[in-house]
Amino acid sequence: MMKLKRLCQAMLLALGAATFAAQALAADEAPANLVQEKYTKYEFRIPMRDGVKLMTVVYVPKDSSKTYPFLIVRSPYGSGSFAGAENHYGVDFYPSSLGPGKEFQEAGYIFVNQDVRGRYMSEGKWQEATPHQNPDKKPGEGIESQDMYDTVEWLLKNIGGNNGKVGIWGISYPGFYTSASIIDSHPAIKAASPQAPVTNLYKGDDSYHNGAFMLAANFDFYASFTEQKNPTPEPRGWRSFDYGTPDGYRFFLKQLSLGNILAQMSPEQRELLMPTIQHDTYDAFWQSRDISRHLRNISAAVLTVGGLFDAEDVAGPFYTYQSIRANRPANAKAPYNGLVIGPWVHGGWAGADGKSLGLVQFGSKTSEYYRKNILFPFFEQHLKGVQGKALPEVHAFETGTNVWREYASWPPKQAKQVSLYLQADGKLSWQQPAAGAAFDEYIADPKKPVPFINYPATGAPREYMVSDQRFASQRPDVLSYMTDVLEDDVTVAGPVQPQLFVSTTGTDADFVVKLIDVYPDDYPDTPQRRKRGEDIPVPETAMGGYQQLVRGEPFRGKFRNSFEKPEAFVPGEVSKLQFALPDVNHTFRRGHRIMVQIQSSWFPLVDLNPQKFMHIPSAKPEDFVKATQRVYHAPGQYSALVLPVLQRANPTQHQP
Repeated sequence: MMKLKRLCQAMLLALGAATFAAQALAADEAPANLVQEKYTKYEFRIPMRDGVKLMTVVYVPKDSSKTYPFLIVRSPYGSGSFAGAENHYGVDFYPSSLGPGKEFQEAGYIFVNQDVRGRYMSEGKWQEATPHQNPDKKPGEGIESQDMYDTVEWLLKNIGGNNGKVGIWGISYPGFYTSASIIDSHPAIKAASPQAPVTNLYKGDDSYHNGAFMLAANFDFYASFTEQKNPTPEPRGWRSFDYGTPDGYRFFLKQLSLGNILAQMSPEQRELLMPTIQHDTYDAFWQSRDISRHLRNISAAVLTVGGLFDAEDVAGPFYTYQSIRANRPANAKAPYNGLVIGPWVHGGWAGADGKSLGLVQFGSKTSEYYRKNILFPFFEQHLKGVQGKALPEVHAFETGTNVWREYASWPPKQAKQVSLYLQADGKLSWQQPAAGAAFDEYIADPKKPVPFINYPATGAPREYMVSDQRFASQRPDVLSYMTDVLEDDVTVAGPVQPQLFVSTTGTDADFVVKLIDVYPDDYPDTPQRRKRGEDIPVPETAMGGYQQLVRGEPFRGKFRNSFEKPEAFVPGEVSKLQFALPDVNHTFRRGHRIMVQIQSSWFPLVDLNPQKFMHIPSAKPEDFVKATQRVYHAPGQYSALVLPVLQRANPTQHQP
C-alpha cells in the first residue's frame, strides 16, 4: 500500500494524475479485493471510424438484477491497474477502487477507462490538446468528439446490462477529453464533469501565463511524459527526472537560458516539450488547441470543477463554464451548466480531504462535502433519474470565511469593480494618490531572480499557491504595498485586474503581481507540544503576520498590446499594462491587511526574461542583463488593482 501511495504522489506531479490519487484514497478506505468481488473486468479494442483501435477497459457489476449507466474516463496516462508499484493491463489485474468516489462504486455503474489515441495500448497518433477542427489531420490522428461518439455507440451495442445512459468525467488532461467529447455528442451522453480541464494551454493553463513560460512544472512533466510507439504497456510507472540536487532554483539558474536547460534532457524528453517552447506567441498552434472556442451544441448536463489553488489548470474551469454558458440556448430547456470551485490544488478534491493547504486551514473536509453533496447527486440525477434537491448553478467555497456559497452565475452579479491604488511609501488605498512621489523603482537582475518559494524543491510544489511571502517582501527587487488594518471584511469574488503604468531601461520586462492576505500580528499559532526527552524541533512558522499568497500571476511586457504580435519597450517610456489574474473567492477578514507585491521574476516557476526584446527560447546566457523597472502612481498614471468586491444580498451559504 505504501508503494502505491508513493507512486501516486509522484504521479501527482503530472497533468491529470489526480485520478490515481483518487484510487489511492479509496484504497485506504476499502479492502483491496472489493472491486473484484463486485465487478467483472473486460478489455476491448474498440474500432474507430478510421480503423484505429482504442484500448478500453470495462468493469461490469456482477449484480445483474438491474441496469446501470456507463461512467467513462478517457486518458493519456494509461487505463491499466496497479499491482504494487506497477501499472498492468490484463483482466486479472484489478484496481483498488473505481470512479471518482466510493459512493459511485457502491451505487453501481459500468465503469469504462479508455486510452486515447497514441497512448499506451491504443493505436493512432497522440496530439497535444487535440484540435477540434483539423483540416490537415494526418493518418492516425483523430477528433476527440468523434472517438467518443464511436466508443459510446460500440458500448451500447456490446455491453449488456446498461440503461442506455452515459456519463463522462476526468481530471486535468482527462478533463480536456471530457470537454472535447461532449461537442455534437452521442445522444446517450447525458452528463459530463470536466474537472481542472486543460482548456487553453497558452492563456492561463499549463504552458503559458500571459506570455510567460511556466518552466518548473513543464520541465518536470515532459521529462516523464514522452512520445510512445503504440500499442505499449510502458512505462509501468512514473519516471522522475534526476536533477542531481534537491534545489530546482540552483539547477535552473546554473543553466540560465532555455537552450542550456533543454540540453539537460534527452532527445526523447525534449520531443513533446520543444513545440510548446518554440511557439512562444499565441499563434495558430495554440489557437487551434483552445477547446473553449468549440464548446457549443452541447446536449449533456455539465458540472465543471476547479481548484482555487490549482497550480496547473486554474483558468481552465472558468473558461469552460463561461464558454458553455455563453453558447447554451437561453430557455428553460437548456441543459444544466454548473461550476464548482473549492479550496483545492490540482485534483485535490479527489485525493485529499480538503481541510488545509500548507499552513492555511479551511475548517472542514471540503473535498468530502463536494463528493457526497455535489458530484454524486449530479450523476445520480442525470444518469439514474434519482430525485433530489436541484443543484444551484455555482457552488463556490469562500476562503477566509471558510464557507460554501451558492450563486446563480459566476462571477457573482453582486460583485462590483473597485480600484485599490498603489501609493507612495508602500501604501495601498481605495482612494487615488495625492500629488507627490511619482514612482517606485527596483533593479531586476535575471542572474539573481526572485524565488517563488523560500525552501529547496524541484518541480512546482503545490503549497506555493498559499505560501508565506514574507521572504519576498524583504528583497530590494520586490515592491510591497499594504493597506491599513481592515475595519470590515472585504470579499473578492472573480478575476483581479492589475492596471499598471511602468517603464524599464531594457526593451522587455516581466511584471509579476501578487495579491496577499496579511494576517494580524496576534494571529494564533497551532499549538505544538514537545514530549519530555525529545530533541529540539525546527521552529514552527509563526502565523502572526503571515503573508498568504491569494493569487499571483506573471505578465510578459512585450505582449502588452497583443499576444500574437509582441512589441519592444522603448527604454524609459511609460507604458500601460492591463491583464487579469485568475479568479479568486477570498475574504480578507476584519483585522487583516491587503498587500500587493510587484517583481520582475518568479523563478524557476516562470522562465527568465533576458530583459531584451527577442525570441527568448533562442537567448544565450550573455543576453540576460540587469534593468531598472519603475512602477508609477502619479496623476494620470495611477497604478491599481481592480477588484470585484462582493456586495452581499444574503447569498445562500452552507456550513459543511
